[in-house]
Amino acid sequence: MPSIFASRLTLLGLVLLSFALSARSSFAALEATRLRCESLENPLGIDTLKPQLSWALTSPARAQSQTAYQILVASTPEALAKDTGDLWDSGKVASPETLYIPYAGKPLRSGLRAFWKVRSWDQSGAPSAWSAPATFEMGLLRAADWQAKWIGQTPDIDAKPAPLLRKEFPIAGEIKRARAYVCGLGYYELRINGQKVGDHVLDPGFTRFDKRTLYTTYDVTKALQTGKNAIGVILGNGWYNEQSLAVWKFDKAPWRAAPELLLRLEIETADGRTQTLLSDTTWKASTGPITFNNIYSGENYDARLEQKGWDAPGFNDSAWEAALEMPAPKGKMVAQMMPPIRVTKTLPAVKVTEPKPGVFIYDFGQNFSGFPRLKISGPAGATITMKCAERLHADGTLDQSAIAKYMLHKPPQIFQTNNYTLKGDGIETWQPRFTYQGFQYVEVTGAPGKLGPENLEGLFIHTDVPLAGEFTCSNPLLNKILETARWAYLSNLQSIPTDCPQREKNGWTGDAQLASEQGLFNYDGVAVYRKWINDVADNQEPNRRLSVIIPDSGWGMSIFSYAPAWDAAFFEIPWNVYLYTGDRQMLEQHFDGFVMYLDWVAKQAKDNIIKGDLGDWCRYKADTPVDLTSTAYYYRDANIASKAAGLLGKKTEEKKYAELAERIRKAFNKTFFNAKTGLYANGTQTAQSAALYFNIAEPKDRPAIFKNLLANVASSDNHIDAGILGSKYLLNVLTADGRTDVAYLIAGQKTMPSWGWWIEQGATTMWEQWDGNESRNHIMFGEIAAWFYKALAGINPDPARPGFKHVIIQPNPVAGLTSASAWHESAYGRIESNWKQEGGAFTLDVTIPANTTATVHLPATKTQAILEGGKTPGPGIVLKQRTGEQAVVEVGSGHYAFVVR
Repeated sequence: MPSIFASRLTLLGLVLLSFALSARSSFAALEATRLRCESLENPLGIDTLKPQLSWALTSPARAQSQTAYQILVASTPEALAKDTGDLWDSGKVASPETLYIPYAGKPLRSGLRAFWKVRSWDQSGAPSAWSAPATFEMGLLRAADWQAKWIGQTPDIDAKPAPLLRKEFPIAGEIKRARAYVCGLGYYELRINGQKVGDHVLDPGFTRFDKRTLYTTYDVTKALQTGKNAIGVILGNGWYNEQSLAVWKFDKAPWRAAPELLLRLEIETADGRTQTLLSDTTWKASTGPITFNNIYSGENYDARLEQKGWDAPGFNDSAWEAALEMPAPKGKMVAQMMPPIRVTKTLPAVKVTEPKPGVFIYDFGQNFSGFPRLKISGPAGATITMKCAERLHADGTLDQSAIAKYMLHKPPQIFQTNNYTLKGDGIETWQPRFTYQGFQYVEVTGAPGKLGPENLEGLFIHTDVPLAGEFTCSNPLLNKILETARWAYLSNLQSIPTDCPQREKNGWTGDAQLASEQGLFNYDGVAVYRKWINDVADNQEPNRRLSVIIPDSGWGMSIFSYAPAWDAAFFEIPWNVYLYTGDRQMLEQHFDGFVMYLDWVAKQAKDNIIKGDLGDWCRYKADTPVDLTSTAYYYRDANIASKAAGLLGKKTEEKKYAELAERIRKAFNKTFFNAKTGLYANGTQTAQSAALYFNIAEPKDRPAIFKNLLANVASSDNHIDAGILGSKYLLNVLTADGRTDVAYLIAGQKTMPSWGWWIEQGATTMWEQWDGNESRNHIMFGEIAAWFYKALAGINPDPARPGFKHVIIQPNPVAGLTSASAWHESAYGRIESNWKQEGGAFTLDVTIPANTTATVHLPATKTQAILEGGKTPGPGIVLKQRTGEQAVVEVGSGHYAFVVR
């Protein structure tokens, strides 16, 4: 028999349980998560006066939506914990919106740290619990806030050694908070009390420095100490001071200047005092062990020239000179509001060979961007040379010929070569600081004795964008193709989207726009695109054209009159960011640039047809007329401008550019289309698919055009016969018109030309040419990776409700493929689509984020049964359409398990 004490405990437990359940039931079934400010997680040092706040919602229940929200922004965590928004209390706002809510509180000042949280009300009117707190911190909002001077070691742009700058200073009292605001051009490394600050490399990001420069904010509270301190900065040339000679003429860039530093250090002590340290001519300057550094050529380091302790207090700098005040760059200073470049992976060598005595070849088994890290011992003065490349000669030696050819040869230029001179002090470890290379192989010479795998490893670097998606399927070849695309995309994300990480490192606009959808599916790169589109605008000539490489030294403007398929990056990327994330910030900021460009291009057109330069680049055999692809993008740009104007409430411009687009469309069809044959121009895959992809073709002509496209593919033995433009359209058009089976055959080919042929040749990144010539780390053929998500897994945004506010799930099971699975972390939350065909049944598991809805397409004949969760679909699943081949249902948020038998 239980005791009275035990009975009372039981009763107390029931009361507490009842109270807990009652309290829980008073909250909505929603939970606010994934809080972001300016699309960044807890950003440090932003300079947007009205930053945009966003969050995602989760719920275990189906069909959940937000009807209202409340945001609190506080100046201290204590105030926020008391539910006090002393900076901003939005109050209860009746709205379903969770994305890009502009801050509307008290004016934000430089250095202010804000703490914020949010709660949502569901459709029944119940509020959620408050979210976990998030933060954002302001940078320096006015030029006058810096108060510092630009300083350097020499104004000589031809000086080779990397400058060292240092300053010692005391701190009295306990340190409460400290921030360093830094811009070091071209690159820098910040050091305090003998240690590197942060994990950034190749900072700041590349911009057109005479228009815009970036600074970074660091939390250096833990790096400082009460008493004596020392701060040191190493400066590199980067893109600011290009000393090597190549065809792109960055050595003639209008911004070129010697390396320089601007720094402000703010320290708050526990007793309320503030101490400030500024870069000025009281700093000391010298040079050190980096005797040469160049973005193309590499880096030389002589360890014998190290000045031990130079970045720590107590160092004797009496032999150093006073730092020089330097001319400030012309560009405006803005915060670097994007993820930094970081080392994200360490690759061990998979093979080491010695094709000639003393010549060691390291094979990392993967093409990537970064640099080697050396671990070695030997006598002082011995110099180890590390040359990086993508290929080997037949005899096993290094081959740089395909990637070094655009370096000038009179005088000869060094390319992707690093030299390390030993100091003779045990095991020495070194890696370059101010260069990066694209490579799979490293040739090492000059080593004192035999080398093994332990002596060299590869460091993979790129702008460290968060992962936003995964795809896998039952076809191993397609999975490998996806991996090559991902490695190529990241290798070519170095604060700008580049074409290749070795030969050029240029921000070719065509490559960037063609790869933007696969980038947005796989990674959260919105902040990087936002920065780079600013770069595009900075390079636009007033009321005129754009450059084909961004940033541009002047070469890009001089070599081509205009290239519409490349210029389209200015339109396509902001539009794709809007389509995939719902963020229209770029459309708003750059609409005037759209107008300037289109009005200028209109003057270049003849009867609404433009020729331009560049076309279906890197084609296989078929040669599509350049004026066809150029005019197609002219139409596309006008179409985007009209849609953007509509979003922004610019009715006059919406009408103007819609009418322009219609004139272009009619001229396109009149000029290129033969109604009798159903062919555009010479009937290439690119010509036919461009007219269909951009919806230029008349609806009545579409069947004939598509039939001819299918015939062309069949005559090519189900292979692609197109360049980079056609590769963007072809698979998407085939899927849109119901022939994913043909698209799948093309995607799965293993003979040339095909992505699979590259894999068969050992490719680990995407190549520049179908035949494998030129660069072997290019991303411009990467649209196939987006097609995997869209067509095979079936995850698609809805243009009418962008950002995946409404999701279209439309998988395409094809013969030979038994399963496909993908997820994408949208701004609203995670979307999942996983299907398989097994035992005569088709199963589809779908997850739709809270506060969104979806249309789900199921491959089901009229006689097949459809189950969800093992039973007939309930009232929350609405059948919208049923044809002989598919059923279309509408669902709210939640998880669904469909079976078609």
